[in-house]
Amino acid sequence: MSEEPRILLSPPHLGEAERRYVQEAFDTNWIAPLGPNVDEFESELARKVGTRGALALSSGTAAIHQALRLAGVGRGDRVFVSTLTFVASVNPVLYEGAEPVFIDSDFETWNMSVAALERALAEAKQENRLPKAVIVVNLYGQSADMDPIMELCGAYGVMVIEDAAESLGASYKGKASGTIGALGIYSFNGNKIITTSGGGMLVSDNVEALSKVRYWSTQARDPALHYEHSEVGYNYRLSNVLAGIGRGQLEKLEDRVAARRAVFSRYEQAFEGMEGIEWMPEAPYGQSTRWLSALTINPIMTGVTTSELIRTLAEENIEARPVWKPMHLQPLLRQYDYYPHSLQFSVSDQLFARGLCLPSGSSLSEREQDRVIACISHQIHSRRPTHESA
Repeated sequence: MSEEPRILLSPPHLGEAERRYVQEAFDTNWIAPLGPNVDEFESELARKVGTRGALALSSGTAAIHQALRLAGVGRGDRVFVSTLTFVASVNPVLYEGAEPVFIDSDFETWNMSVAALERALAEAKQENRLPKAVIVVNLYGQSADMDPIMELCGAYGVMVIEDAAESLGASYKGKASGTIGALGIYSFNGNKIITTSGGGMLVSDNVEALSKVRYWSTQARDPALHYEHSEVGYNYRLSNVLAGIGRGQLEKLEDRVAARRAVFSRYEQAFEGMEGIEWMPEAPYGQSTRWLSALTINPIMTGVTTSELIRTLAEENIEARPVWKPMHLQPLLRQYDYYPHSLQFSVSDQLFARGLCLPSGSSLSEREQDRVIACISHQIHSRRPTHESA
């Protein structure tokens, strides 16, 4: 193992503003849940992304869960979900006793395949089992192609929930990622572009729906002097202290996005012309945040596999990860239906087999990035001659 300092995949990047807002919470004794930082964080984020309302919650997972409740999802219902995602996109479906159905990606965006979704909706209509909702995941900081998805779901009367946990700061045709669906979700987990340590946000133009979630997420307490409850509730609200961190982070969102895009560009330039390396494409309809710098490795052309590169980087004290393991391949979820991009080919399986995410933090120094680049280059160049002579 190298004695060089550890390079993490996507660490938090904090500044001074966060400390100021948190100190205000201490100075005013707003340590209990809710308070001025929560109110301001919600209004500031809503203005930033251009929605009528926003609701701060304890996690992006909680936001998805409450969005599903708004969609009326219950036991035995179906919910279509992007397969190439983290399990947090799917677990809330299981919380409600519903059945996930997984939709493949396409190679052009790595996001939800419109062709697979169209086929899944048509079959569901024939079976009289249309989903209550479609959860579209905006992968690695890039929006899915939302217009055809919205058109399809609108034709079948299905609500679209936009899981933009990884794409705050991205755009789609001039609109903020996460604001095209009926409900949008952002995550402020410690590895995201901005963080509150742990937290999330539900955004929508439907302020009445957000008011309902505000009620549910504070234990569904009815307006009475005593503690009275007529519905199941949750302890899902974000604390005033953590919202202070979020306010400071939000002030630097554009800077953090620019820094990650610069990291990606530097990787791309460093490996330009190297056969067997292909980067996650940026779709022409918007701007990606490049939350993670993701690529695929062709083992035949490079002489190395993704897993070999990850092990080599780990030996140099550098964290790298495969792309998300598709949900339809997870032991927890293998029994559920899956619609590949075409009847003959699954895009997400191929991306998982060859995909790699490199250190991408907005605080990554050029020296640290040079270490990553040198390690990968050495591994490929040392293996390629052996491969080519074989």
